Amino acid sequence: MATSTYLSNPVISIGAVDISDQCTAATLTQTFTELQANAFGSTAVAYVAGLQNNTLTLDLYWSTAASETYATLKALVGTVITTITIKGASGAASPTNPLGTLTGSYLPTLAPVYTLGALTTCSVSFMGGTFAYTEA
Repeated sequence: MATSTYLSNPVISIGAVDISDQCTAATLTQTFTELQANAFGSTAVAYVAGLQNNTLTLDLYWSTAASETYATLKALVGTVITTITIKGASGAASPTNPLGTLTGSYLPTLAPVYTLGALTTCSVSFMGGTFAYTEA
């Protein structure tokens, strides 16, 4: 039987700062570069996993309050971010609530979007780094 999950309270932290209250969407693209592993006599192309090439995109409200979006991200532009964690719910990590950790990613840009009559937002993409899930 097919099931679906309704996420009502995901948790996103950049370093030690919980930014969940400003986040409206998180898209993780976990990728391994494909490497051809063919040899003489191969009859089909074969691949093995190469380096990880991950991207985590966060859609955020642009808050300038202390410990919020601007204060958390302004100094990270152009740097390697030690740790970003993402979890589907606020409970403990488990097989049904895995904790994803992205380490060593890079933040190339920070571009808030100011629109008349709307809340200011920004979309940031953390590139590269190593990603892994923990279930306990």
